[in-house]
Amino acid sequence: MEMILGIILLLTAVVAANVVHLVYPKIPLSIYQIIAGILLASLPTEATNFTMHPELFMMVVIAPLMFNDGQNQSFRYLSSNIKSILSMTVGLALVTVLITGGFLHAILPETFPLALAFMLAAIVTPTDAVAVKSITTNMKVPENVNGALEYESLFNDASGIVLLDLALETYKSGQFSLSHGIWIFVYVFFGGIIFGAVLGSLLISLRTSLMRKHVDIGSIVIPINVMTPIVIYWLAEELHLSGILAVVAAGVVHSILYDRMRLTSTKMQMATTTIWTIISDALNGLVFVLLGVMLPQVLGRTSLKNLGEIVILAFAIYIIATLLRFLWVRFKLVNIHATNINRDSLLMALGGIHGTITLALAFSLPVLVNNHQFTFRNSMILIAAIVILISIAVGAIGYPIILPPKSKSYSKSEFQKELIKTVQYAINELRSSEKYSPEKAIVIDQLSSQMTQYHEFNHNVYNQLMGKTHQIELATLDRLNKEGRISDKEAKILVIFVTRSIFRMHKHSFLELWVILWHRLKWRFIRHRHLKKEPQNNIGPKQLTEEQRAETADILEIINREIDKYLHSIETPQNANEVAMVRRTYFQRKRFFMRDISMDSDLITSLSIEAFQLEHSYVQMRLADDQFSQELANALNEQISTDELVYTQSLD
Repeated sequence: MEMILGIILLLTAVVAANVVHLVYPKIPLSIYQIIAGILLASLPTEATNFTMHPELFMMVVIAPLMFNDGQNQSFRYLSSNIKSILSMTVGLALVTVLITGGFLHAILPETFPLALAFMLAAIVTPTDAVAVKSITTNMKVPENVNGALEYESLFNDASGIVLLDLALETYKSGQFSLSHGIWIFVYVFFGGIIFGAVLGSLLISLRTSLMRKHVDIGSIVIPINVMTPIVIYWLAEELHLSGILAVVAAGVVHSILYDRMRLTSTKMQMATTTIWTIISDALNGLVFVLLGVMLPQVLGRTSLKNLGEIVILAFAIYIIATLLRFLWVRFKLVNIHATNINRDSLLMALGGIHGTITLALAFSLPVLVNNHQFTFRNSMILIAAIVILISIAVGAIGYPIILPPKSKSYSKSEFQKELIKTVQYAINELRSSEKYSPEKAIVIDQLSSQMTQYHEFNHNVYNQLMGKTHQIELATLDRLNKEGRISDKEAKILVIFVTRSIFRMHKHSFLELWVILWHRLKWRFIRHRHLKKEPQNNIGPKQLTEEQRAETADILEIINREIDKYLHSIETPQNANEVAMVRRTYFQRKRFFMRDISMDSDLITSLSIEAFQLEHSYVQMRLADDQFSQELANALNEQISTDELVYTQSLD
């Protein structure tokens, strides 16, 4: 039970950190998550006393994250930049481990023998592109730098893992063979890539075969896709290959499949993308929350004297690694197609932010080595944690100074205003074409919902509009009665329904109250006169026959048309949401009398699709007339297409 409670608390902390970041996004999300973890650790419950199982953590958390990163990459970019990627992920990783490890051994030879120094250096070698993205979300990062950081973090994780294993084996045995070390590195590194690519291709063949033979297989293919990284990682580790590289390679192979199927199996691809986005965000959040939870535990086992030395060592390690990254790019040991070599070198250096893999490697250190307590484990975990915090903090401070803020050619309010205009255009076109029908009213009501999520509802405006439409409603009833189009019998039914709906409003002006009361007295007189003639027919709206219901619906249709004319004449982007809500109020009232009337579902679908096409056409017309930018047009078309996709999926 405690384990379940612990998982719930972890997820709650992730969600809480996301909410706080949404309110104040200037601080990186990872910092909020670490703070949430620290607060979580302070709760008086044993449920937060987590025991880290490195193998399980790598397989269940890290493997899915790396697989998702792989399947979101471009194989074409990967193949065309293979030299640069190998330079950063193998060359720079090896140099960083050798120089950092050598420095630690040189200044503290008794504390850090070479094998132990290389272990610590290998732990802090992997970088985390997700942490970089959380910092640079609202900044203009050069494409070449962004691509280089993504692909580096994709593959240098495996370099760190392999180098850590080699250093750990050397520390245990006390012996190191260069030739054996090179062979192990090549076998584990490239063997993992080949194994993952082959197994990924086999799984893709299975998926494509299922998709050819069956149409709706999302319930089969999506679980296979989610389980793929866990299975591949486990099998690769059983063969003593790099499980991380295996899942990355499998993910890259899957990205090729998605490129080929971009315009097919749309529904399944949307579902897969959504599921992986949720999984990725949750797992990344869990890692940093766990770091926050573990920090008090690790600090509690460290004396103040040792803590000062550890902090100094962490700063030294970070400075060495960052300086090496800068020099590696500055002296063009890697070609990132820099347009400004000094700026791009500095951005690459600051982009060496550590995160999930570094934390996982630190906690993967064994508790016992050769049946003896591994006394350096706690200190190495703490050093790794402080390096992570330093790298995030420096990146959060440095990137905003160097990079300009990301700006769109349109504001949020402009997007909302133009979307409302787009929906209004579609509604007006539908209203002006052909004759009025119940199906068209339903479609217009559905279209109005597109605007509600982008406009703050103003109750005062709504109440004012309802007061005016009530006056129009009563005036229309008077006119229809004078023209003889409403009989006393029909008036009896409508007076009950109309006056009740009017008095449901909480606010009326003094003049409106007098107008409503005058009409109510008038209709009471009509009702009394009708009851003298036919006292036996005392029925209300709920007791209407199908014929009476249809007659009342026809009358309400006339009233709604008059109200719709008025609303159309005063509708603006500023009051569009309130106007839509008024329309919906009258439409729902009419549906009470239409519930026994059959609707043409095919016509509703046809009109809905026509409406979405009208919205796209309006955007293209506005773009052709240079009324707004291409970027805004793309955003509007994306929103319309998403709404259309949601609608078409609801037809199943």
